[in-house]
Amino acid sequence: MSEVTVELGQTVCVYCRNREAAPEWKPFCSERCKQLDLRNWVDGRYRIPGDSTTVPDGKDGESPS
Repeated sequence: MSEVTVELGQTVCVYCRNREAAPEWKPFCSERCKQLDLRNWVDGRYRIPGDSTTVPDGKDGESPS
């Protein structure tokens, strides 16, 4: 992985890590990086560590709380 040099106070894009994050897209540098990151979440490529949980859907007499 390549190393990124950043001056103090700069925010690097959290997706591509190549460019400074643009104020209108922070923490991303562009809409493209924002959309690619969202797609990774939707596709299940990112996971939050911990035990799996199930969410009741209200069927079979269960009431979601």
